[in-house]
Amino acid sequence: MSADQRLEGLVLRSSPLGENDRLLTVLSAAEGLTRLAAPGARKPKSSLAAAVPLALLSLQVGGRSGLRRVRQLRVLRNYSALAERLETLAAAQGLAELTLELVPNGAAVEGVLDDLLLQLNRLELVVKERQGALEALAIAVQGAVHLLALGGYALPLASCARSAEPLEPPIGNWEWRCSLLPAEGFVIGAVVGAQMVLNASELALLQRLLRPALPRKRDGELMGPEPVWLRLLQLQELWSREHLSRGARSWRLLRQCFGDGASS
Repeated sequence: MSADQRLEGLVLRSSPLGENDRLLTVLSAAEGLTRLAAPGARKPKSSLAAAVPLALLSLQVGGRSGLRRVRQLRVLRNYSALAERLETLAAAQGLAELTLELVPNGAAVEGVLDDLLLQLNRLELVVKERQGALEALAIAVQGAVHLLALGGYALPLASCARSAEPLEPPIGNWEWRCSLLPAEGFVIGAVVGAQMVLNASELALLQRLLRPALPRKRDGELMGPEPVWLRLLQLQELWSREHLSRGARSWRLLRQCFGDGASS
């Protein structure tokens, strides 16, 4: 192994290190999460000043052991435009936080970086094309569902956790219910003690989020009204908090963009 290596990845977190340096947490397809020191990056004229969160970088990294150091960098893509709107920034930060919980240090998880970049590109289009705020919320929810699946904590949407019956929501039957028990999964019926109860349409929409594209009507509008998307955001939070060490704090900020500041 040579002293210097090339690494391409997305900066998920940046924090001060010493007087002028930054400590970076970078997501790469090759190494998963990697912590790197960026010497002098906090100086305005530093050649490493572009090492900021949500920047996709090509890095030259030095050091054989311990905390490796960034020698040089080239910006491949910068998602700074997401900060122009609070809902797109909150959605991106929430997905980044979830990724930090899902991906282990030094171990690649196939597909996570590609899917995260896909969602960031979609959020960027929301800004550039001045799309409605609901698009950012839907992207955040679908992105979280995808990341959970890729990280090994997929929502168990195929069958009832207790009866093993297929979860096939009867669209149009407004009496049908399905309960979320985060420690078990989804159970058909309204179960006492459930943290959330979905109707058939809500579960069907959630199941569609496993697909690559967002669920849309024939006219291109998103399926599902805003309150349902907020409920699905809360649902993946409940699941994440049960199976991961903590939930993404940025989801609260995203809810506040829609006048819903209540925590799940």
